[in-house]
Amino acid sequence: MRKTGITTVLRAAAFAVVASLPAASWAADLKIGFSAPATTLDPQFHNASQNIAVSRNMFDTLVQMDPDSQIVPALAESWRLVDDTTWEFKLRPAKFSDGSAVTAEDVVWSLDRPATIPNSPSSFTIYTRPVVEKKIIDEQTVQLKTAAPYPLLLADLTNVFIVSKKATEGLTSDKFVTGQGVVGSGPYKFKSYTPDDRVIMTANENYWGDKPAWDTVEIRFLPNDSSRLSALLSGEVDAIENIPTPDLEAVKNNKNLVVGEKMSHRLIFLFLDSGRDETPGVSAADGSPLKANPFKDVRVRKAVNLAIDREAIASRLMQGLAFPTNNIVTETMQGYVPGIKPSYDPEQAKKLLAEAGYDKGFRLVLASPNNRLINDAKVAQALAQMLTRVGIRTSVDAVPFAVINTRGNKGEFSSVMMGWGAQTAEASSPIRAMIACTNKEKGWGPVNWGNYCNPNLDAVTAKALNTMDDAARSKLLQDATQIVHDDVAIVPLYFQANTWAAKPGITITPRMDERTSALMFTPAK
Repeated sequence: MRKTGITTVLRAAAFAVVASLPAASWAADLKIGFSAPATTLDPQFHNASQNIAVSRNMFDTLVQMDPDSQIVPALAESWRLVDDTTWEFKLRPAKFSDGSAVTAEDVVWSLDRPATIPNSPSSFTIYTRPVVEKKIIDEQTVQLKTAAPYPLLLADLTNVFIVSKKATEGLTSDKFVTGQGVVGSGPYKFKSYTPDDRVIMTANENYWGDKPAWDTVEIRFLPNDSSRLSALLSGEVDAIENIPTPDLEAVKNNKNLVVGEKMSHRLIFLFLDSGRDETPGVSAADGSPLKANPFKDVRVRKAVNLAIDREAIASRLMQGLAFPTNNIVTETMQGYVPGIKPSYDPEQAKKLLAEAGYDKGFRLVLASPNNRLINDAKVAQALAQMLTRVGIRTSVDAVPFAVINTRGNKGEFSSVMMGWGAQTAEASSPIRAMIACTNKEKGWGPVNWGNYCNPNLDAVTAKALNTMDDAARSKLLQDATQIVHDDVAIVPLYFQANTWAAKPGITITPRMDERTSALMFTPAK
């Protein structure tokens, strides 16, 4: 019997065993299986969703997104606009896990600190740089001033964790691995960390909110889909994120498992290197060197866009866990353009390639993570087949996310599949992070791996971010999205769905932002 057959039989047996078990009685501990490992415990070092998800258990932000990505109070119990450029925040009485009070000085420190952190792979300064002045009114009141009207300040602040100045001053990010500096005001506090394996936390008795639901929380990093699901079925963990798509129906039909689902704002897309004269990973159809970068020609980028059958990917590979798009945000967010729809036209793609001088096509290496996104390596292989059919003979280089991140920051890719969640729930989030080339002093473009540059796009986006009127700002963000689409700055593919599963006796509260945390799971009443 082939290995895949053995795996299928064992998986089926595991489902049968779990289905025969009675509902469990619950201890006050929770073990969660994450699909990607954290790369740091410094909550301000690497702006990546799996790091934010871990930090959310131990740290707070001034304001936060609720499960539907609406802004609600957190450490700041209230706020007001003093004028168009000045925001005042009133802190609730709160303590860090070491028992010290959270003060306005800690808030100011936390907003200043990201700019001082060296070698950040993706800096949080994109969210802190709009604040040009910070004023402590008293221990529980702080005013933040922006250079111009900036309506997205609250949304930005949902991504900036408040750290203890006393615990982190003079501390480098690498020291956090031992727990130094991991002193937050969240519901849980640090106990231990084993890189690439697990984080263990205990209830924070000083937490300002409701009593934490669990005495101990253990986050296990289980990037292999089969291993993660098997850990749930065997009782090794109590809950998991990202149910493997081949097993989704079986999990849903298992009466002794609880399932949570929600459409996310994580866009899965392709970077195409449109900014360099020469780019790695491409060669002529016969394999000889190709000095000119084909992706500098918008016709080639449009051909790539038209070659992709998003509906086929969604139905055949993603089991309904993908929502095809050519927009960069979901329809509930500012910047969504209703008229932009996915279009699959391989014959037109071939014509555009011929017009651009590639009637014989060319060869391409498409990079992809193999442990970060749902079915990422499989989707990359499907994309390669689709591109090959129109003349772009594509091979896939699928490697772990940590490797992708390192190589991408070094500029080693001409094309790579990645994902980005609109952390501010509007279109400027992906533009500022992945597409912008100007305003670097404001932290724009930290992960512009496509080397795309359009000052007009940046100008429209900047204007939107200085427009306080909601309707006018929404129109400007739609204009920006239209530019991204028309110029194929990136190639949007689909919005990924979020899934979770747990043992009986647990209630799951699904989130749109993919930030799995212990707060999502509570003992069923």
